[in-house]
Amino acid sequence: MSTVTVSKKRSIWDGGVSPLNVSYGKMMMWFFLLSDAFTFSGLLITYGMLRYAHPAYEGDHDKFTFSTEYWPIPEKVYAAIPFIEGHFPLVFVGIMTFILILSSVTMVLAVEAGHRMDQKDVEKWMLWTILGGIAFLSCQAWEWSHFIHGEAPGTLMPDGTMFMGANLIQNQYGPPAFADLFFFITGFHGFHVFSGVMLNILIFYQVAMGVMQRRGHYEMVEKVGLYWHFVDLVWVFVFTFFYLV
Repeated sequence: MSTVTVSKKRSIWDGGVSPLNVSYGKMMMWFFLLSDAFTFSGLLITYGMLRYAHPAYEGDHDKFTFSTEYWPIPEKVYAAIPFIEGHFPLVFVGIMTFILILSSVTMVLAVEAGHRMDQKDVEKWMLWTILGGIAFLSCQAWEWSHFIHGEAPGTLMPDGTMFMGANLIQNQYGPPAFADLFFFITGFHGFHVFSGVMLNILIFYQVAMGVMQRRGHYEMVEKVGLYWHFVDLVWVFVFTFFYLV
């Protein structure tokens, strides 16, 4: 008796087939980033709604002084540079943004080197990415310190006391919600950058030990690269909402 073999075309719904020709790990990373994007979107939309729910100063910006009555003007709040006296609107945060975007470029180069199976180049560009992330976090730590301690002169509070800087209860710059959202949103983003640096250090160690080379691919570099690019993209929106609007 002859044996008849019946074959049928497999569907991605049968299992065992990568949809969109993407590995399971990459797909899960995209799902995570999508859910995280919704979280940041909700936070930034909240900031926008509260921003426009408060009155904005419509007079001469040069004569603007911090007040709990008006939503603060970004150029007046973020105008300091470490170790340099003077008023430099948005210069320091611009440097921070440049550092983070540059680290995204080095991550692209690390991924490209992985496609070429060039271990030395992957190590080099991942190390620069890690240093860029650490530099950004250091800048953000200084910015937080300056934001918390404030600038002289302080603001006369409703109870008659003079207050400088900001905390989660009151701040010299404007309504309490301004400081609350600054700490939460920039802190949440900073936590993502810190997590990305830790992941990059872990993958860098595996690359240096030759783990990826023995596997025959550098897909893990691509995965952390997706996360790092997402963190950079989110910062563009945070920068726009907090520092430009």
